[in-house]
Amino acid sequence: MKRPLIVVLNGPNLNMLGLRQPEIYGEATLDDVEQLCLQAAERLDVTIDFRQTNGEGELVSWVQECRGRASGIVINPAAYGHTSVALLDALLAVELPVIEVHMSNIHRREAFRHHTYVSQAARGVICGLGIRGYAHALQAVADMIEDEG
Repeated sequence: MKRPLIVVLNGPNLNMLGLRQPEIYGEATLDDVEQLCLQAAERLDVTIDFRQTNGEGELVSWVQECRGRASGIVINPAAYGHTSVALLDALLAVELPVIEVHMSNIHRREAFRHHTYVSQAARGVICGLGIRGYAHALQAVADMIEDEG
C-alpha cells in the first residue's frame, strides 16, 4: 500500500536557520528540521517532500503542484504568511489539509506578525514550539488523512 505524501514547505530565510537570530529561532539548522521531519514521517508511516525557497512565486507553484499529488501540506510560510494573498489563494485552491508552523510564538512578537493570511487556509496553526512544531504538524496532518481516509 502506498504511503501518503505530506509536502513540507518552508519560506524565505529558513535556509539561514542556526545563523539568523538564534535567540529567537534556536541553533538548529534547516537540515536538522528535515531530519526531524524524516524521523517523524517514518514513525507515522508517511512520505515527505521537504523543500525551502526564498521566492514567493516558487512557493505558490509548489503549493499548486500538491493538488492531485499530495495528501496534505505542512507549511512554514515565514514572512510570506504575513504578506501573501497569492499563497493563501493557492492553499485554498488545492483543497488539502494544511497545518501552518512557525518556530517562534508570533503572538509574542511584533504586531505585524500576529496575523497571517495562511491561517485562513490552515486547519491548524502551531507556533512557539521551535523545530518540534514540525513533528506535531506532521502528526496532525497524518491524523487528518487517516480520519478522511
